[in-house]
Parts: sequence; C-alpha cells; structure tokens
Amino acid sequence: MIAGEASGEMHGAALVEELISQNNSIEVVGIGGDKMIAAGVNTLFHIKDMAFLGMIEVLKHLPFIFKVERELIQLVKKEKIKLAVLIDYPGFNLRIAKKLKKLGLRIVYYISPQIWAWRKGRIKKIRRRVDQMMVVFPFEKNMYEHDNVPVEYVGHPLVERIEKYDFLSKSELFKTLDLEENKEILLVLPGSRKHEIEKLLPELIIAAEKISTKHNMQTVIACADNLEESYLKYFVNNNSMKIVKGDTYNLLKHSKFGIIKSGTSTLEAAIFSLPFVAVYSTSKLTYELAKKLVKIDYIAMPNIIAGKEIVKEFIQNDLNAGSISDYCSDLLVDTDRMDKLVKNLELVKTKLGSSGATKNAAKLILKEFHEV
Repeated sequence: MIAGEASGEMHGAALVEELISQNNSIEVVGIGGDKMIAAGVNTLFHIKDMAFLGMIEVLKHLPFIFKVERELIQLVKKEKIKLAVLIDYPGFNLRIAKKLKKLGLRIVYYISPQIWAWRKGRIKKIRRRVDQMMVVFPFEKNMYEHDNVPVEYVGHPLVERIEKYDFLSKSELFKTLDLEENKEILLVLPGSRKHEIEKLLPELIIAAEKISTKHNMQTVIACADNLEESYLKYFVNNNSMKIVKGDTYNLLKHSKFGIIKSGTSTLEAAIFSLPFVAVYSTSKLTYELAKKLVKIDYIAMPNIIAGKEIVKEFIQNDLNAGSISDYCSDLLVDTDRMDKLVKNLELVKTKLGSSGATKNAAKLILKEFHEV
C-alpha cells in the first residue's frame, strides 16, 4: 500500500484497519505515515520524506524517487507480493504502477488522480496499469466507464471519518487549548508541505492578524500531523496566535471562519459547513506550466463539485494579505452572504453521499486479493 501525503495516509490507515477487521491474516507493507504505522503497516518509507509537489520540486527529488522505486521493487520480489493498493499521489503512484504491473501484481487504485482537472490523457495509462479503480466522487465513475476502465464508486471516506469522530464540545475545546471564551476562532490551515507553507504562511499571518483584530477574534493555526509545531512557530511572531497540532477536526467544527490552503482541507471544511476562503501559491515556473495543463475553472474542491465559485479563491499573484483581509472582513459582517455560503457548502456535502467508503473499498480489495 502506497500513500505519499497526509490526506492519503489518513484514508490508508482507516482502510488498513477495515481490511484487518475483515481478514486478520492480512499483512500490509509499503509507504505511509504514523497513522498507517499505528494501523499495522510495515513502512519502507515515511510520508514525511515524500511530501514534495509541483514539477520543479519533483525534479529536485528525482534521485530520492529512484531510490524509493528500487527499494519497493526489491521488497515486492523478496516478499513475493501479489497485490498493490495505490492511494492518490498520482505523480509517483502511476509511475510505480507501471513497474509493479510488469512484475505481475494486480493494481488497485483508491482515490482517483484528478484527470478531470488536468492531463486527461492519463486515463490511457490508468487503463493499462490499473486493474480496479475505486473513486470517491460520483461523477468520476461515469468518466472511467466511458473509457472502459474497471471502476466502482465507493463514497468519500471523509464523510464517514467525520461522522465517526469523537468531538469535544466548544467549551471543552476552548478549555483544552486555553482559548479566550469571548472570542470566536479564525482558523488558518496552511497545508502539510513545507515549500507550500513557506509561500503561504507569511501572508496568511498578516491577513489573520488584521481580521482577528478588526472582528475581535483569535487566530489558531492548525499544524499538519506530518510537521512539527516548531516549524510553524518559525513564521509566527505574534504571541497571541496559537499553533495547534492534532485537533483540526475540533477546530473545523467550532471555528467561525477559515483561511484554508486548497486541498483536502477545503473539502473537510465544506463537510463541516465552515465558511472559508481558499488560498494557494507555488513556484512561478510550476504555476505557469500548470496553467497550460489545467482544464478547470477552480482549484478548491467545493467549487469544483458545485460547478461554480462558492468560496473565494486567492491564488498565486492574487494571494496577498491586504486582499484576503479586506474580502474576509466584508464577508464576516454580511449575514446574507455568510448564510448563502453555508447553504452552498451544505449542498456540496450532500453531493458526496453517505458514509461507508472504507468498508466498500476494503471489500473490493479483498475480492481482488483472493483472485490473485
């Protein structure tokens, strides 16, 4: 099983737990993080070593990528592994899928590459390299069926993860984190990759300081599980801003507003119906290359699912503290716009369907496993 970043690793851990509950003789090896290790995965590499994104960043890490591939192939041959479960992370996973397929493995892919957004031609690679695609958005099933790729829609794992989560009450959370009871939370989620945080966080901190001061709020910065809080503290000079690791779902549930890096967190915010703006920035070259390849109008998943801009996006050159703080400040005092935003986010959650994704995915994987 291969997951290369925090969101995929989270779904991978839940999947491993479900697989073992359905068949306790299953042994899982591969790439993951602390959650997958705790679930019982013997990891060859940790996701903290795999968190690079963008064409330029990947080029810098090519020697390491080649090393990972070599050692995975050695492991497959040594242990005579017959089935691979690849989770998202398409840049690496579609490449390794080709090599694993040549070794005779059956390939199951969980959480589709976003071919509907860019490089649709990759579906031809997927048809050659993947035996079973398991998708988490209903519209993806039709897309793969049209190109004759074996596919099942299993539902989105975030829905069940959030439904099962053991939440603190708002008062318990404030007490646990030593927050001011008379101030609402302005939540900042800057992402899980260091090079993204370096681009985003300095501007987000300035914007958050302006917003929280103007609206009598308190800023909390959520630290991704694969990072250390000390890394984020390097960017924060304001002692009134708290950095919190391990309580992101409680923060999403009990915050008033969010400034969130485009990615899985925007979808989580939508499920919580938390009003927010989406932000993103990368290297100039990566961005210019991506602009030529990406075929969608939006970058935040709630907007893509809705088919329109329901949350404001601040991307690349548009990402600056002044623009973000001005927009958010106006929105926070406009009750009608806030209510409309919340209703649109609720509609996005409805489109994701009900829970059960992990159980459905595990059943399909075990079926493939027994057919090897």
